[in-house]
Amino acid sequence: MRELSTPAIPKRSKHSKHSWQGIIAFLFVLITVMASIYAFGWLKYDPNTTDLGDRLQEISMLHPLGTDHLGRDVLTRLLLGGQQTLGYSLLALGAALLIGIPFGLISGYSRGWIDRIFMRIADGFLSFPDTIVAIVLSGLLGAGIGNLVLAIVIVKWVNYARLVRSTVLSEAQKDYVQIARTNGLSPARIMRRHLLPHVIGHVLVLASLDLGKIILLISAFSYIGLGAQPPTPEWGAMLNDSRPYFQSRPELMIYPGLAIVSVVLLANMLGDYLRDRFDVKREVQS
Repeated sequence: MRELSTPAIPKRSKHSKHSWQGIIAFLFVLITVMASIYAFGWLKYDPNTTDLGDRLQEISMLHPLGTDHLGRDVLTRLLLGGQQTLGYSLLALGAALLIGIPFGLISGYSRGWIDRIFMRIADGFLSFPDTIVAIVLSGLLGAGIGNLVLAIVIVKWVNYARLVRSTVLSEAQKDYVQIARTNGLSPARIMRRHLLPHVIGHVLVLASLDLGKIILLISAFSYIGLGAQPPTPEWGAMLNDSRPYFQSRPELMIYPGLAIVSVVLLANMLGDYLRDRFDVKREVQS
């Protein structure tokens, strides 16, 4: 008697599980960035103009999120604070990428004394936690958002350089790179045309996961006075300004706190999606 076969159940794509999360995260991050960029065009209040007669106002048509302790419109400062926090976070991330990717490519491809020097520098940076190094550098350079961004770049570029280096070391031993060398392609062309495309996926995943960490660093350092200085609207600085009024007006701390948490969670969701999309191992987070 012929045995009936069970119809095969189609396997679900490993990328479909998180695809909707990535799309939602990307859209919300894009909306947040665009709202911060175009805030100057349609907000009618100056974020730094004080009016003590309107201090600590409740939600109204004139002030959709009320006013702070100096009479400044909270919605205006929240959106422009996003411009500061996200803008400087993206600036620090972009600078770290521009430094780390070339260093990693050259170190991994050239090997020899160049690689040994780079590894000694990287080991020195990685001997201490990122936050400790950033605090020390910010203390030495002085308080200010520019010095904080510089400190973050100095801390973060090593992670991208090491990631790119490890990928290049693996890819450089494969046949297509050996054939490119045999055909007389220059090292710069091999790195640009053959090796760089293989590291982009890994770098994008780490960058998206790192964006949330950088946002938290900038907000935390501004909260303790080492980042953005008054009266600059920045989410961490707004948390610090609103701290004395937490019992009477807790929403003044809740608004920037929710903004920070939301953007960090969305950046992590986007990182998880990209990690699955490019099939990158979870070790990229370390």
